[in-house]
Amino acid sequence: MEQYPKVYLYRRIVQAKLFIDKNYAERIDLSYISDEACFSKFHFTRLFKTIYAKTPHQYLTWVRIEKAQQLLREDKSVSETCFLVGFDSLTSFSGLFKRNVGISPSSYQAQMQQLKLAIKKSPASLVPSCFALQHGWFEK
Repeated sequence: MEQYPKVYLYRRIVQAKLFIDKNYAERIDLSYISDEACFSKFHFTRLFKTIYAKTPHQYLTWVRIEKAQQLLREDKSVSETCFLVGFDSLTSFSGLFKRNVGISPSSYQAQMQQLKLAIKKSPASLVPSCFALQHGWFEK
């Protein structure tokens, strides 16, 4: 009997996480997400952080940055990517991206383009030689 309430609470938190995953590009805030899970903002934040080790806002930012990386790898422009993932300001997007990834969005995109060219030019150079030797791709 004790286990049922815990599972029910966990299920509601997971439902809120899935809501963030689905609606990351929309204007959603903590009040909206906590309402979706039927919790007060403070209780919801505490439970969410216990389960996912991030606050709902940190998780939303993380999801947006992950999606932004994907779009930048697909050669979307930085400004287009910013707005597609739900940011309102290019400056805040660039700052958060750099803080989370370590480099600016334009530098990230340039690195990904260079990597694509390197793969296209010489795909075998990116395979560890021990792996290639083990599978008979190169002779000793």
